[in-house]
Amino acid sequence: MPTSAPRVALLSGPTPVQEMSRLRTLLGGGPRLLAKRDDAIPFGFGGNKIRKLEYAIAQAIEEDADTVVTLGGVQSNHARATAAVAAKLGLGCVLILNGVPPLRATGNTLLDQLLGAEIEYIATRDERGAACERVMARLREEGRRPFFIPLGASTSVGALGFVAAVAELVEQEMVPDVIIHATSSGGTQAGLLAGCALNNLKTHVIGVSADDPADAVATTVRRIVSGIERFHVPYGDIEVDDSRVGEGYGKPTAESREAQEVAARTEALFVDHTYTAKAFGALMAYVREGRFTEDQTVLFWHTGGQVGLFA
Repeated sequence: MPTSAPRVALLSGPTPVQEMSRLRTLLGGGPRLLAKRDDAIPFGFGGNKIRKLEYAIAQAIEEDADTVVTLGGVQSNHARATAAVAAKLGLGCVLILNGVPPLRATGNTLLDQLLGAEIEYIATRDERGAACERVMARLREEGRRPFFIPLGASTSVGALGFVAAVAELVEQEMVPDVIIHATSSGGTQAGLLAGCALNNLKTHVIGVSADDPADAVATTVRRIVSGIERFHVPYGDIEVDDSRVGEGYGKPTAESREAQEVAARTEALFVDHTYTAKAFGALMAYVREGRFTEDQTVLFWHTGGQVGLFA
């Protein structure tokens, strides 16, 4: 199995799977609704990035790196998680963040600073490639041994975290007919698809895009899955819903605002407008539209992001 790959244990055990019975009642019935609580991962304020970093950071250690470099937006959950892992393992960390440097650090940027990460700000996403090359070259010139972790740790190695997550779900005996989750850099969806296929599950995976067009996300997911070592199992269609993006990445919509309030007031779940509120809004819309039958089980994979509420 691919999950025999080197791994640094950051999870303290399986994350909970919880019924969302009050949400189901509010929506007028429909399928059984569950939530997989990766927002409740204890390490580094949790979230799906921790699962991917268990494998990505093991690769860095195998290559004798002393510093990890990654990138994201100013309020990147992945950047915060990477900084937390680096701090725990005694590694240096450089974060390349696109956006305006905040006058006062809040949310993830506050945590990045507390974790001791070196932060380099760039104006736009378009500058990411050049900035990464520049930082890696500088660190090598300084005699350091940097290891680069791509956006979201969404590589074939990082995706192994979600291959393992599906096996975890099977052990919890909570296998759903449908999984709905937020998608962007593609690693989570790739791992879920590969994990379902390797465990012979008929579960349908729906990724709700936070930013990019469906075709672009699906292409990335397909590339990541194809790179998973020894993966030769057909994984079916890649479904990405890009109709919830609204005005763009991190910008709330009327649907995500409603979803945020409903999630909190029915199930005490906290979802953010960048990722999880849009995915939760999609779940609510699908149920209201009658997309699922009452005998089905639909699982919302809560990928975290609650720190963004304090930005």
